Parts: sequence; structure tokens; C-alpha cells
Amino acid sequence: MSATSETPYPYDAPVSQALFDRASVVTPGGVNSPVRAFRAVGGTPRFMVSGKGAYLTDADGREYVDLVCSWGPMILGHSHPEVIAAVQEAVARGTSFGTPGEGEVELAEEIVARSGPWSRCGSSAAAPRPPCPPSASPAGSPGAPR
Repeated sequence: MSATSETPYPYDAPVSQALFDRASVVTPGGVNSPVRAFRAVGGTPRFMVSGKGAYLTDADGREYVDLVCSWGPMILGHSHPEVIAAVQEAVARGTSFGTPGEGEVELAEEIVARSGPWSRCGSSAAAPRPPCPPSASPAGSPGAPR
């Protein structure tokens, strides 16, 4: 591509700019925290409106490969059918009760099953547990090597 040819994505992004202008009135820096330093980069932050698989689409209709993956949790990509089904099933049961629920227990059991002995040791005022062996203690936890 020569220096005089048109770039595939023009620098301006009028819809994202309008959203940025609105957000700047009600949100510190006009963006969420991972991109709050955008002013140092200059230009207009792109406001995303949808994602499918490995791609994002901004408010101006431009498509991007998502190399950030929402800082990790999008390992299956955007709008993965199995994730959508699981979320719909969970939301149909209710979103937040402000009380303990079976889902919390199931998640905690899964974390313990996958993370080894350190997750079953240590102590808290609510649930005292045996001290951790030095090799299994996370840094800073009771029983961790000093």
C-alpha cells in the first residue's frame, strides 16, 4: 500500500467519537479502566458494539481481530453457542439473590478440585482449616513460608 493510498480504516470514527463525548460527561476519562490511559495514545477510543468468535465490531461498523480477549475470559471467543446456552439457563433461574446459592458451592467445589491442596488449607474466622504445608501455601497465606 503506498503512502498516498487510502488506509482500510480511516483514522476518524465519528460514532465512537460521539459515544466518547457522551461517556466523558459521566465516566472518568470517558472509558472503562483498562483503556483509561487512552489520552496518552491520542485519537478516539473505538467503542465496540458486538463480538462473534475472534472478531469485534465497533460502533462505526469496522471489524477487528480481538487480540485482547477481554483480558482472558473470552478464551472461547465471543458469542460461543455453548456459553450463550449456559448463560441463558443461569439467567432463567435468576441473576442474584443476595444469599448463598447452590451455584456458588458448585463453583467453589470445582475450583478446589482443579487447584490442588492449597485451596483446602489456611484459615479464616468463618471457616477454620488446618495449616497449609509450606509447599502448598500461597504467598502471604497462613502457613506460607516466610
